[in-house]
Amino acid sequence: MKRGRKRASAWLLAVLMTALAACGTKAGQGETAGKGTDAKAGGGETGGTSGGERTDGEDAGGEKILNAGVSFNIASMDAHLDYNGWYTNVYGVTEELFKLNGNYEVEPWLAEKAESEGKTWTITLKKEAAFSNGKALTADMVVRNLERAAEKNERFAWLGEYEMKAVDDGTLTITTPEVYPTMMNDLASPELAIMDLDDSEDIDNNPVCTGPFVVSEFEPKGTVKVSRNENYWNGNAKLDGAVFYYMPEDDTKQMALQSGEIDCYDFVTASAMEIYAADPDDYNLTVLPASRLQFYILNEERLEAGVRQAVTLTVDKEAIASFLQGTVTAAKGPFAESSAYGKVTVPAVDLEKAKASLEGAGYVLNGNGFYEKDGKELDLNIAYYASRSLDSLAILIQEQLKEVGINSHLTCEEDPDATYIATGDFDLALYCMIADKAGDPYYFIDSTLRDGAYFDVGGFDDPECEKLIDQLKYEIEPQKRAELANQIVQRAIDDHAFGYVGLFNKVTVTLPSVTGFAEHLPYDFYGIDADSDKQ
Repeated sequence: MKRGRKRASAWLLAVLMTALAACGTKAGQGETAGKGTDAKAGGGETGGTSGGERTDGEDAGGEKILNAGVSFNIASMDAHLDYNGWYTNVYGVTEELFKLNGNYEVEPWLAEKAESEGKTWTITLKKEAAFSNGKALTADMVVRNLERAAEKNERFAWLGEYEMKAVDDGTLTITTPEVYPTMMNDLASPELAIMDLDDSEDIDNNPVCTGPFVVSEFEPKGTVKVSRNENYWNGNAKLDGAVFYYMPEDDTKQMALQSGEIDCYDFVTASAMEIYAADPDDYNLTVLPASRLQFYILNEERLEAGVRQAVTLTVDKEAIASFLQGTVTAAKGPFAESSAYGKVTVPAVDLEKAKASLEGAGYVLNGNGFYEKDGKELDLNIAYYASRSLDSLAILIQEQLKEVGINSHLTCEEDPDATYIATGDFDLALYCMIADKAGDPYYFIDSTLRDGAYFDVGGFDDPECEKLIDQLKYEIEPQKRAELANQIVQRAIDDHAFGYVGLFNKVTVTLPSVTGFAEHLPYDFYGIDADSDKQ
């Protein structure tokens, strides 16, 4: 395969600009529409001020002030609006009833515990939980927050369909129409942060929340400054405060870190990664697979099993990850291998076996070096959109398929949801989305593998898979959920219906003096907390 990798690298340089110009897709499209997609997940990357100039975040008077460069900005600190809660969490201002840890597990945060009995969840709050104004957190305030989030944010309108009530000051219940195993996971969503709705007189600029830090200065779509919450319910924060500078340009963040103007940033580019990795004494670089997945769908209504198997045996995920220079980790399934529900197997790349699969299906090599059947050359339509490196991915896969004699052509669309995802007009369709948004596999599986699902556009039809998905929907026990998920995904892999190519890495760089910038958590919506420190 080495020869193929060299050919792909050289060829890509000549073709990539043409492909990009032909498509003209705006970054982020393909993840904004339809069921099962995540409109801005990790977004907020465009618009607003140019930013990048540090003002007064220096460590004055011996205070520990963390200076961070961020690629996002928000117009309001109201956590319930849009994706604002992602960023108020990063700032250390807001908290939720539950949170996700580095093992893709949900654990209590403002809540002490949650118990399920049939269709009713009973949630007990931590007695010590309180707002920055010193007022105790109450079940009534939690219910009001959840009801408000359902009204303000259409992605959480489902909460409005449930019966929520405060039993007493420290206990609330949520009753759903049917058994709902992932309630705790969904309540860990950062948009469901809990704010003091009575005392947040200026909720857009200075909400009263429960986190270890409070807003000291907020510039809409610009710099955000926070200071220690002196009334924090869970101990004293080690930092006196932090400043988050909006720096949308990668070069700006890199220069600011190298000059010491900032202490850390994430979403590090491949070129910057190489610089930091070469200087481990001056920079701590943390790279871990996160939740955003590149994958492809094979159209079973157009491609017979032998052809689909040949594609599976040919696409070299490790080579693709290498070409993308550490920005992605080669995937086996849709979820990180370190998660309990990420334990699947995939066949090794085997070009000779791929050719044998084609020949077993009746294909023969023609004079052009490509396989044909009944005088018709095999020519796959690879549909993609030019975002999240899918343009590079399409070209690399095309080159790899040539190695075994499979011809293909590329079709670039601006809006995949309105074109090939809606129509099924493809042989191999590329897409990128957040597969693991809440520490549970059901969301992605239900969106892609269930009959009639939004991404069930390639003709995958497995009655046994349907039964397993139905079991997963209602299964409460986490280990059993993981076992069911692994069985379901394995069936799709074995059927050569889907190919899971790469998980985008979360890449964070900090100065050696900094710890606790959520660099070891795979989710983008955590940042500083009470344990964050700067020596």
